[in-house]
Amino acid sequence: MALVAYSDSESETENTRPSSPSPPRPAKRLRGEQTSTSSSKKDGDKATSLPPLPTGFHDLYAHSTRVSVRDDPSLHGGRKRVIPHVEGNWPTHLYLEWYPSKTEVSILNDILSQARGQLEEKEKEKEMKIHTLLYSDLGAQLPLHISLSRPVVLVTEQRQPFSELFRDAVLDSGVNPFDVTLVGLDWVSNYEKTRWFLVLRVQRPENDGLNRLLKVSNQSLAVFGQPPLYETLSQQSLPESRGRSKKGTLPRDKKGADKTAKASEQPAVDYSHCFHISIAWSLNEPSPEDRERVANVDLSALRGFRVHFSSVKAKIGNNVLNLALPTKKLHERGFAGF
Repeated sequence: MALVAYSDSESETENTRPSSPSPPRPAKRLRGEQTSTSSSKKDGDKATSLPPLPTGFHDLYAHSTRVSVRDDPSLHGGRKRVIPHVEGNWPTHLYLEWYPSKTEVSILNDILSQARGQLEEKEKEKEMKIHTLLYSDLGAQLPLHISLSRPVVLVTEQRQPFSELFRDAVLDSGVNPFDVTLVGLDWVSNYEKTRWFLVLRVQRPENDGLNRLLKVSNQSLAVFGQPPLYETLSQQSLPESRGRSKKGTLPRDKKGADKTAKASEQPAVDYSHCFHISIAWSLNEPSPEDRERVANVDLSALRGFRVHFSSVKAKIGNNVLNLALPTKKLHERGFAGF
């Protein structure tokens, strides 16, 4: 694999990441002990299934290899960089991540194949190419997500204060782990309308966790002057501005997390119709006929399909902060149940 030169800001993040533990040394074999290698297995023996990777593994490799610091759409299937690369700026995204099982990926892949079949005529006429989000260009499975923020930018001195504020707000939000169900196929665009996404709509969970976490995310970002997702600035009730510096940093003794958490308990507007999980993307805008076509895709395989979320993630640059949602016991008795 070729080495990639990173900027100073990226190198700083890489240096702060804990190094991977060294693999354990194999134990010495006793004299006469029979070795068990793949070559000694008899034909017909079933291979032992490997255990699943730890949840934190995907956070270590949540960013792709950078090929160029310049915006070169030819390197990314025609996609244009939404946030230009600027030294000292840290692209930031808040989201809920879902890593589907092999069975779930198979179902999603079948739905995507049906959608492509429905749009096959249009693809020939408009050269409308649909790119999967289930796998990378090298065929590796990719995690899916529900966004809780737009792609926004923090500067270097805001990274730590924002991480602390958002961590406290999520912990105090009272939002426990929850499940969502998938209810429909649709097209949505990004804010710049440079890409359109084939998405699965999600149903409002019982504890209204999506709306409440959206409120926490929007208000946490508002402290640092960042725009909200789905909400308009006029709808957003901002935390008190006193105690904030011009750069949006917060003093250590006053983070404003209490106001952010309390506001999340009763969201003013229901944005359940906005939340979605993207499974593919295209550079071409779908027509009304295209929307009708994908609406006719058979989604019966999704009946009883439940996606579980137990944490919120904040990706700041190439560093991922994984924040576990408090359980009922933690919420009632405090941190770690004490």
